[in-house]
Amino acid sequence: MSDKKNVLVVVDMQKDFIDGALGTKEAAAIVDKVAELIKGFDGEVVFTRDTHFDNYLETQEGKKLPVPHCIKGTDGWQLDKKLEALRIDDRKVFDKPTFGSVQLAQYLKSIEMLETVTLIGLCTDICVISNALLIKAVLPEVNISVVEKCCAGVTPESHENALAAMKMCQIDVI
Repeated sequence: MSDKKNVLVVVDMQKDFIDGALGTKEAAAIVDKVAELIKGFDGEVVFTRDTHFDNYLETQEGKKLPVPHCIKGTDGWQLDKKLEALRIDDRKVFDKPTFGSVQLAQYLKSIEMLETVTLIGLCTDICVISNALLIKAVLPEVNISVVEKCCAGVTPESHENALAAMKMCQIDVI
């Protein structure tokens, strides 16, 4: 038996990004694929949750994207119901006020014998790429990959652009 560890990072699979304030048909289309990958993953599964507050429109992000979303405690902030059925309460959830989670990267760095980190979720072109690059910077010798069919971007074009950018940064797209 190997002591090496694998971690699946499920990025921002929240109602507001799937069928809420910033939802897209592409995001809704990956939910079942994400659930299946979580169920069959051999390793630890952790989640990130985009987390904003009532003052969102006053923040830098809120001024550039004036659509309140993922406000802590709201229905849109919650992870998708299909994922809740997978006992996510027993798993680590990293609430993050920005695109990439420094706390997540630090947690991954603390795992001894970490071999792979796999990312899935939303949005490929914002939070998935931000977390993938942050993790790659902190853990340059760990194999980092993104599962293309389990990610969706703001647009199909920006999704493809983000995948290409990650490939250039030695993140495997599978």
